[in-house]
Amino acid sequence: MDTQYPKTIDEAVSALSDGATPLAGGTDLMVEVNFGHRRPDHVVALRRVDELAEWDGSTIGAGVTWRRIELEGPKALAEAARTVGSPQIRNAGTIGGNVATASPAGDGLPFLAAVDASIEVRSATGSRSIQWDEFFLGVKKTALEADELVTGVDLPEDLPERQAFGKVGVRNAMVIATVCCVVTRELDGLTRVALGSVAPTPMRARQSEEMISAVARPSESDLAEFARLVAAEVSPITDHRSTAEYRRHAAGVLARRLLGRCLR
Repeated sequence: MDTQYPKTIDEAVSALSDGATPLAGGTDLMVEVNFGHRRPDHVVALRRVDELAEWDGSTIGAGVTWRRIELEGPKALAEAARTVGSPQIRNAGTIGGNVATASPAGDGLPFLAAVDASIEVRSATGSRSIQWDEFFLGVKKTALEADELVTGVDLPEDLPERQAFGKVGVRNAMVIATVCCVVTRELDGLTRVALGSVAPTPMRARQSEEMISAVARPSESDLAEFARLVAAEVSPITDHRSTAEYRRHAAGVLARRLLGRCLR
């Protein structure tokens, strides 16, 4: 395996234009390599590209690790970071890898959907910013071109003060999500609900958002209707981790619990 060690983004994207496979923390790519699902001939290692590890205001560099996000990130994203693998994985894995892998179960992705984040990418010919719902196209499918590199995630400058992340899995730690969810709520009642592991891509429960955003002080019946709508909006599958029926139920219950946290 031929490996390059660029020190700048320009050097990295130049290598990608020659067909190299990007490698940051390796927590996704190396699993596929170990299982024989991928055999890259040419790898460009990104850990020495300091620009990718920068966190400038609302822009989080693609090389920022989950451990750093756990310590410094916005509330719900930090909560999500704490559920990513083990401490060793969080010290190696990066938000850019989570985004580029585009697993429906990616723990960081519902937060990006909830706050309408954009994905920053660069190639040898230029840069572009892609809204999250135009970037994630399907199961591990993105709008990223073969010669493009995810360089960062751009968050809105004003994030909701009330925000919460939750996750359901087959155990309490080091688990791939059966369902994960982020709920945010503004002081004026505007609510956003984003979920993972219940559709081919991270998704927003927009009917649920509209319903609950119109209620200043939700009652128990309002919360029950909110949970019902969330469960109705998701489109889960049955696999070795869960049934579609359970995922649908769990999505509604989890979203309701997180909204309750935001209302306290």
